[in-house]
Amino acid sequence: MWDHGSDERFTQYYAAASRSAVTLQRFRSIRDRALWAASGSLGRRVLDVADIGCGAGTQSLIWAEMGHKVHGIEINAPLLELAKRRSSEAGYSIDFQLGSATKLPWADETIDICLLIELLEHVTEWKACVRECARVLRPNGVLVLITSNRLCPIQEEFNLPLYSWYPEPMKRYFEHLAVTSRPDLANYAKYPAVNWFSFFTLREFLAPLGFRCLDRFDVMDLSNKSSLAKWVVRSIQAVVVLRWLAHMATVGTTVVGIKES
Repeated sequence: MWDHGSDERFTQYYAAASRSAVTLQRFRSIRDRALWAASGSLGRRVLDVADIGCGAGTQSLIWAEMGHKVHGIEINAPLLELAKRRSSEAGYSIDFQLGSATKLPWADETIDICLLIELLEHVTEWKACVRECARVLRPNGVLVLITSNRLCPIQEEFNLPLYSWYPEPMKRYFEHLAVTSRPDLANYAKYPAVNWFSFFTLREFLAPLGFRCLDRFDVMDLSNKSSLAKWVVRSIQAVVVLRWLAHMATVGTTVVGIKES
């Protein structure tokens, strides 16, 4: 049985962080890159978008403002109530539901875009969560997955230096502290991060599920970049070693998976 409660300090922290200018800009960038990835495969103008682990609903609202049909699911009841209140205040009708990412409430092949934004690291049964996304996505649908990066020493999940590189037994120790005597280590999260990924391991898992995977450098918008920045990104795209090193220098893992028909 899932615990749908939340520490008030986490709720307050998340409520504020989810409405910051930086967060809004980042989420709109994620949306625009997802639409770019979907433009060649999805012909519908109005898309069914599933925001899985929708939190306070910021990402859901950003899609709703463009007229898309948004479905959100969240395990944290106080955050879900906040998402519903913000949606109502903004005048949007969003299908918000309380539930688990490992058992999605939607039928097979009914969703165009699945968003797993900063969720997978918190889900113990993460493989079941990804398989559920594969199930509900229509052919040519898009999975946008943003999560932890075990290759990069910088992270935002635990208030500990170089945590991504800690050995597994040490990570388990601090995970235990975060849910017992030291909740401040993970910003009072009910479900602190327990999984650490790389683009390459996630691509390996997604391939048998029928996904063609792109990373952050494949979907990066270069239209407003300088000539030097364009050259750097294109070099990363072309040279395997440079791509791997670039992932080491990047906080977080981004995967855009297109479900091939």
